[in-house]
Amino acid sequence: MRAMSKNWSHLYASLKDALGTSVRFDAAHRAVYASDASNYRQVPIGVVVPRSLDEFIQGVAICHDHRAPLLVRGGGTSMCGQSVNNAVVFDLSTSCSRILDLDPKTRTAVVEPGVICDSLRSAAECHGLTFAPDPSTHSRCTLGGMIGNNSCGPHSVMAGKTLENVRTLEVMTYDGVRFWVGPTTDEEIEQIVRAGGRKGQIYRDLRGLRDRYAELIRSRFPSIKRRVSGFNLDQLLPENGFNLARALVGTEGTCALILKACVDLVNSPPHRVLLVLGFDDIYLAADAVPDYERFRPIAIEGLDRMIIRGLQARNLAQAEIDLLPQGDAWVVLEFGADTEILASDQAEKAAAHFRSRPHGPRPSTKIVTDRALQQRVWSIRENGASATQLSIDPDAPDPQVGWEDAAVDPHRLGDYLRAFDALVARYGYRTSLFGHFGDGCVHARITFDLRSKEGVEKYRSFVQEASELVVSFGGSLSGEHGDGQAKGEFLPIMFGDELVEAMRQFKRIWDPNGLLNPGKVIDAYRVDENLRAGPDYKVVPILTHMTFRSREGSGFQRAVERCVGMGKCRAAKGGTMCPSFRATGEERYSTRGRARLLWEMLQGDVVRDGWKSEAVKEALDTCLSCKGCRSDCPTHTDMASYKAEFLSHYYEHRPRPRQAWSMGRIGDWAPLAAAFPRLTNFVTSTPLLAPVSKWVAGVAPDRDLPKFAGSSFRRSFAAGQAVLSRGKPPVILWLDTFCDNFQPEVAEAAVTVLRDAGFEPMLPTQRLCCGRPLYDFGYLDLAKRRLQQIIDVLSPMMEAKLEQPVGIVGLEPGCLSVFKDELPKLFPNDPRAERLSRNVFLLGDFLLAQDYKPPSLNVDALVHTHCHQKSLFGSRGDAAMLERAGVRTTWLDSGCCGMAGSFGFNPDHVGLSRNVAELVLVPEVRKRPAGTVIVTNGFSCREQVKHMTGRTAVHLAQVLAMGLPRRDEGAGHAPRSERGTSSTVENAL
Repeated sequence: MRAMSKNWSHLYASLKDALGTSVRFDAAHRAVYASDASNYRQVPIGVVVPRSLDEFIQGVAICHDHRAPLLVRGGGTSMCGQSVNNAVVFDLSTSCSRILDLDPKTRTAVVEPGVICDSLRSAAECHGLTFAPDPSTHSRCTLGGMIGNNSCGPHSVMAGKTLENVRTLEVMTYDGVRFWVGPTTDEEIEQIVRAGGRKGQIYRDLRGLRDRYAELIRSRFPSIKRRVSGFNLDQLLPENGFNLARALVGTEGTCALILKACVDLVNSPPHRVLLVLGFDDIYLAADAVPDYERFRPIAIEGLDRMIIRGLQARNLAQAEIDLLPQGDAWVVLEFGADTEILASDQAEKAAAHFRSRPHGPRPSTKIVTDRALQQRVWSIRENGASATQLSIDPDAPDPQVGWEDAAVDPHRLGDYLRAFDALVARYGYRTSLFGHFGDGCVHARITFDLRSKEGVEKYRSFVQEASELVVSFGGSLSGEHGDGQAKGEFLPIMFGDELVEAMRQFKRIWDPNGLLNPGKVIDAYRVDENLRAGPDYKVVPILTHMTFRSREGSGFQRAVERCVGMGKCRAAKGGTMCPSFRATGEERYSTRGRARLLWEMLQGDVVRDGWKSEAVKEALDTCLSCKGCRSDCPTHTDMASYKAEFLSHYYEHRPRPRQAWSMGRIGDWAPLAAAFPRLTNFVTSTPLLAPVSKWVAGVAPDRDLPKFAGSSFRRSFAAGQAVLSRGKPPVILWLDTFCDNFQPEVAEAAVTVLRDAGFEPMLPTQRLCCGRPLYDFGYLDLAKRRLQQIIDVLSPMMEAKLEQPVGIVGLEPGCLSVFKDELPKLFPNDPRAERLSRNVFLLGDFLLAQDYKPPSLNVDALVHTHCHQKSLFGSRGDAAMLERAGVRTTWLDSGCCGMAGSFGFNPDHVGLSRNVAELVLVPEVRKRPAGTVIVTNGFSCREQVKHMTGRTAVHLAQVLAMGLPRRDEGAGHAPRSERGTSSTVENAL
């Protein structure tokens, strides 16, 4: 089945007739699902995203009729290649994701296979329970995938692997027989066998398999906590209850299909405290496992210096690293209890022991009780490896996941690590070491050279020796991520040929034709086949408008390679990315999916039309350019920039849509329209003319166009340095198109606050536009000209010897983000551009830097932070100002508002825009009483709130100005506009 040259058109037609739009055999989906988080790539026959389990069952039957290989996929984060195959891929993560039952009395839950781990854990926490296995991908991995891989995580110390937490499974064979499996007595087995049929045959054959191999299983299976490699034949033994559910855990979709799972829930300690220990090296940290166990922590995690040094070399996570005690290797012990006092007492006793340890080194200690700080410590462990997975040494290969998660007896861990590190050194590789020390499972990212024939041969030799080494310690090739293709070939080293033959028979009993995830675990592809970036990898030289440069290398292709497939962009909650995925559940509309499409575009295998690709264009069309991935993604994949670059090439030889002229070039025509605001508003808002205006502008009919203010801010402001107040240092107020022409009250409030802070705002000597909307339509040449003009005008002002401005203060985060992001990419070697980028501030950040103390306010506020502000500036300044003003704030973890500049006005996007807003922002606004001030600095965010709730949201500047006395005189303050500011805030209240 490996050649996969068969014509599958009849299969496609049958699936399409039955399942309709759930069936996707197009190039885009085949490209997106060709890779996971491993080194492997296999292009699927096609993709099916069933809308229900019934559709899944129907689709499987059709595939069976056509004898098509089949792969079921969850979050697609596998590191050993088990979630890619030349097969029909069924993605169950979107719709087969219901929690069917959660019973706190029996401490069980019944779930569909697409349920996300964190969704189950959140539901269980309402009852003080949790699902114990929690791999680092817990925010996006599915229960079906966890069962397939026998996933673990830090808290397996507390309650074991997924295997120990599965009670029963409803499974379906590829030929369509459905039944529940679990522990079975001999009498029950006999009854099932007598009943006959396919189920009876399976039980009869498995009983015979058990009887033939029982003694060999008992003698050869490693008796360690993290034995994940191979099939769980030991679960067939009488002493383990002939438990077919647990025997199927870890089979990686090669034997049977999971329809439902009944899993155990365990007590979730409500109060947790971390003890972080700092050692001189990772071996000494590993030697101390018996000491850790004495204090019964619920997690024991180790981390060596390589990840920490890698993060520091990239200027990443320094605030988190500062939380660690002194050392060159660290162990995090988590203690849990019913009260904080009990949890802290456990941590204190352990810390006291290590500070006065009679035998062995005495590590440095640090106790962390604050939950937010604990999460920051855990973030190093969860994201650090992915963040450092691209090499910053141009002469060194990237660290790879080719030997990632071997496990040994925890009490032998130190000796194993010394031997393993010696093996790595002998091959001339470098590695980082981190993992689950309490279970003896260690992750390693190693600098394998997979892009040359010699490097691949060397890699293959290393994996064989590494397998022999771990087996000599009585360990398992895999302690968490499964075998897939990366380990499957070497299972005979661990189990011997006879037991591997038993596993082969186990698979054959369930899957006689070998069509379920073929070539994985048993009879696996060689470790050096199907490499995604192997010796045939194409390095494509590309001329780009933007300069893609980082510590890990330069160029568009290197930038696209930043995505290593860990899929944090698929998380349903928390942070900013990826709004389009959260609203649709579509893999190709995730940051990872788009990165995979761009990668395939450069390779030209599946996506063959380069910059003209409609498949890539369609996927990028739904990207809101929120820049969330630039900060939230551990590898800082920068999809907004990739989208702008792609569109600049895509539109080189084709016309842009109407919206490109209306919304994309709003900075050109808005000042002209603002000169005649009544006429403009009449044309765009009256019932007869508005539909025509919207059609011409390419705007959705059910969106209201923003109205122009009666007078622009620039017209009302006494322009130029001549009106600077004596004794007040000047600051350049960056006047964006929106504050100037649509909401001048925001700029007026900012002027009031800046003057109260002791500064005199001044405007640039001529009207300038940052060109923010241009990037959404690929106008990079025009955008660069706009920035050149900004550099030429602002640089002399910043360099003036007399009355030199303190800095540039802006109000619209989207516009200010251009200075921080696009400006350095379009002018990478211009010191003036670098100076401007360094000296722009959002209002809150500027006021905090000047230690401004605003007047007190007695109001409640709900705060939504603009995406670009989150990504590039943060909210520290805004938070400090609101806190100093005494505002009672609730900060939303709301992601993108969904409007995203012009995105939400597009007729093709308005539905998606609203769905994004309904994820968090809009429901939270609707909950708030009328007296709550809704605060957000983004013009588009305020528009979205108004469109969807009827509420008026205000800018930080307007909130701070509420506490200041009104001024109806003085340069730059027009009484009419000042009254407008007050009324806006009153409306917000």
